[in-house]
Amino acid sequence: MGSPAPSTALHGKRILLGITGSIAAYKSAILARELQRRGATVRVVMTPGAIEFITPLTLATLTDHPVYSDFTENKASGEWTNHVELGLWGDVFIVAPATANTLSAFVHGTCDNFLQAVHLSSRCPVCVAPAMDLDMLTHAATQSNIQHLQDRGVGIIESDSGLLASGLEGKGRMLEPEAIADWMEHWFNERAPLRNKKVIITAGPTQEPIDSVRFIGNHSSGKMGYALAHALIVQGAEVHLISGPVQLNAPKGVASFTEVQTAEEMMTAASLNFNDFDIAIATAAVADARPKNSAAIKLHRNELPDSIELEPTPDILAHWGKVKAAHQTVIGFALETDDGVASAMSKLKRKNLDFIVLNSTAIKGAGFGTDTNQVSIFNRDGKPHKFELKSKVEVADDIVRHLLNYLNP
Repeated sequence: MGSPAPSTALHGKRILLGITGSIAAYKSAILARELQRRGATVRVVMTPGAIEFITPLTLATLTDHPVYSDFTENKASGEWTNHVELGLWGDVFIVAPATANTLSAFVHGTCDNFLQAVHLSSRCPVCVAPAMDLDMLTHAATQSNIQHLQDRGVGIIESDSGLLASGLEGKGRMLEPEAIADWMEHWFNERAPLRNKKVIITAGPTQEPIDSVRFIGNHSSGKMGYALAHALIVQGAEVHLISGPVQLNAPKGVASFTEVQTAEEMMTAASLNFNDFDIAIATAAVADARPKNSAAIKLHRNELPDSIELEPTPDILAHWGKVKAAHQTVIGFALETDDGVASAMSKLKRKNLDFIVLNSTAIKGAGFGTDTNQVSIFNRDGKPHKFELKSKVEVADDIVRHLLNYLNP
């Protein structure tokens, strides 16, 4: 089985990429692909000058989205392109390359082309990667424009030094695409809503030994917990993952990864420095009972007992709910074989949780070992927040969004 996609601050981000009339426009195709490789969705807006350097077809093919460059999509029918909708769509509007003319237009609010109209309509943050010849970049007017934009909160991706299109050596080259993607990751990380938050997550099953080869346990692939760990890392959290036996690799970016087998081992790991955590999430399918006596070696068939006396395992979630401080948020999961709402609400209140995520094996595609899930989330007020059947990666994003709304009502 595979592991979740590599963690990156660009995962799930909607990036509006503006391209203007510079020779560096050829790098924008590589940049679009690199942003997508890191998990972003990219849409492209071009100026008429940019189209002289690179074709819209290239960018449309790479991003799998239409490229926008004109106010009208079909002049004969009068069908127009909604620049306002594009401006509202993006999480960030990055213009790379940004020419001296575009920088000046942004400062003065000029609206002479479609890209400039999108800029004026954008509610999202704007970043620019200036690209021009050495003397153009160092000119007092250009430096003043860059300073004006920076003072307004526009992110400035500083130009690189090297051989320029004019044949001169110096500063003015657009930063290389991979370096721009790194800059964007850092930029998003600095603004990540869960930055400086410590999260502990339990995932996977526990196995309670009958003997050295047999055990009692629950079905669990760990996929939901691992996807949730990944989604939290993307939002800037410091994630500590405690996992029972699964066939998954630890998500990239976890602060610590602890592998356990039994509920007792998971309880020990989950209790360690618990007060240091801001958020605790229990996705693990912990066995509710264990054999009171287990054999250290394999029992042969004729040695197996007619019955096995069981005893309860430690209740990790109840422990968290009992000892949690005012600054801590504790989230539980409830897997039911029927509707399960009453059971989930009872669990939420009984174990002093902040909210609970309910899913049911009665729903096709939401059972054990699947790549999809369908959940409902309940806060303490009992109001359901229902979601459609989705991939577990998408479900994890939904849960994290609910968490952010819960923390910042």
